Amino acid sequence: MPRSVFFVSDSTGITIENLGRALLAQFGDTGFHHQTYVFIDSPAKVDTVIAAIDYAAERDGERPLVFSTQADPALRRRLAGCRGLLLDPFDAFTGLLAEELGKEPQSRRGHLHGIFDRNRYDSRMAAVEFTLRHDDGALPGRYSEAELILVGPSRTGKTPTSLYLAIQYGIRVANYPLLDEELESLRLPPALLACRDRLYGLVVDPERLQEIRSARRPGDRDYASPARCRHEVEAAIALFRRNAIPWLNATSMSVEEIAAHIISDLGLHR
Repeated sequence: MPRSVFFVSDSTGITIENLGRALLAQFGDTGFHHQTYVFIDSPAKVDTVIAAIDYAAERDGERPLVFSTQADPALRRRLAGCRGLLLDPFDAFTGLLAEELGKEPQSRRGHLHGIFDRNRYDSRMAAVEFTLRHDDGALPGRYSEAELILVGPSRTGKTPTSLYLAIQYGIRVANYPLLDEELESLRLPPALLACRDRLYGLVVDPERLQEIRSARRPGDRDYASPARCRHEVEAAIALFRRNAIPWLNATSMSVEEIAAHIISDLGLHR
């Protein structure tokens, strides 16, 4: 039976889910059943979660794993009464940080994913709007406003990576699918030449590209043919090398990994 796992947060749950899933991934041969409880910010809500944890403990015959971020010390103590193994980074680290910084934590919930810095939030939303408007080669005349321009063959992950960078980091990203004439000549179009220092190339293995294109356009045999996919990937790499464009083979990478490589390679501000 999969081990029961609870993610409990007084806000959106994004932080504790990411942390918990990263830790559980180190035990890949173990099955887990996840449940997430968000905005657990009152004693009554905590008691509801405790009831669910205790029920799972009784049903499974073993302690559930409980990953929690509760900024309120009273709610943390209340949740500690459950029959699960409580793993709370606030308990683990705030005491050490308070001692080192010489001040007590403010114990306010939702700081990381709430709107506490209006300017930063507005900047992120503007980046998302810019990225949506400049998807798939649109509005190349405004590429001078982009902080990053992703280039590569069609269906190599440019759009999801662009949106992730905009949403997560507030980076204004455009993306441009390389056309047949550009892949044949290995020359950049004028709109990209003017922004060469902000270009970054993405490719995937030809076999993976064929899988993706076949799923997206099942009736278009030429678009997804093995020969065309192989040619486009090889030509794109040659174009990147000829024009000194940093590039990445993203075949086995998540969008988070791709974004981290790009930020590191180009020295972008996170």
